Amino acid sequence: MKKVICSIAMGFALLTNVEAARNKVIYGEDNRLDPEDALNSLHVEISKSTAAQIANYKLTAHKSVYVLKNETLQESMNVCAEEKFSQQNAIARCSGFLVGPDLVVTAGHCVSSQSHCDGYSWAFDYRSDEIADGEIEKSKVYKCKKILVQALDSSVMSDYALIQLDRAVTDRKPLSFRKTGKVATGADLVVIGHPSGLPTKIAAGANVEGNSHDQYFKSNLDTFGGNSGSAVFDAKTGSVEGILVRGAKDYVMSPKGCLVVNKCKDTSEPGCGGESVSRITKVEIEKFLKN
Repeated sequence: MKKVICSIAMGFALLTNVEAARNKVIYGEDNRLDPEDALNSLHVEISKSTAAQIANYKLTAHKSVYVLKNETLQESMNVCAEEKFSQQNAIARCSGFLVGPDLVVTAGHCVSSQSHCDGYSWAFDYRSDEIADGEIEKSKVYKCKKILVQALDSSVMSDYALIQLDRAVTDRKPLSFRKTGKVATGADLVVIGHPSGLPTKIAAGANVEGNSHDQYFKSNLDTFGGNSGSAVFDAKTGSVEGILVRGAKDYVMSPKGCLVVNKCKDTSEPGCGGESVSRITKVEIEKFLKN
């Protein structure tokens, strides 16, 4: 039976909204995997087109690379040492994914203004095996040139954004995404992003559980704060169905005084109501794609 890990997403309505959207969660077993440990070749391939939002001050330029600030998940969030991924570097804030040569989709609360967007970079291949030396190639890091579309409205529960990067990404493919209709209830899902600011994680084993709202659908995805903006894919086709934006509580305090993952049996448990995914069809992407 699948477990639920509750995460802290960032929310709606400015301050209240920002706090809400930070919450996400894990349901059943913890399905998060590093790409190098994943066995599904499709999921590994599409993970290459996902990116981490990292504050500029955490990137120090040195010749052809950026030296990454070293801050483990244990250090940054007081997560217990024995927790999964506790010793990995966890400096990402949100997640995003490539939908055009220079276009990235993320959550609306991850880029609230142009000045806010200017303070962060978008790094591809922020993976545990790629950053083991504490560095990332400058060629894989991009700036936010412009916010093209941004929605964050609690009255209709919209939360998404489309940004233009400072240059085209030429070493990986934009992802395919749904353009009309909606995902089927019960469809198998996989989410790829940066839970709790960690290097890229692939988490499959989830399904569409609530599908009635116009702006978003609900699922039992294993996500955390930092997964905001992550691409949620049809696990079988690799096509993007939506953007992870909200969820349940990530961690709880252990008797030892450090945090452990909040695990739920399923979405019916109190406080474990599932993760919200903005529908990708609500984002005006195609009009910005160059012919």
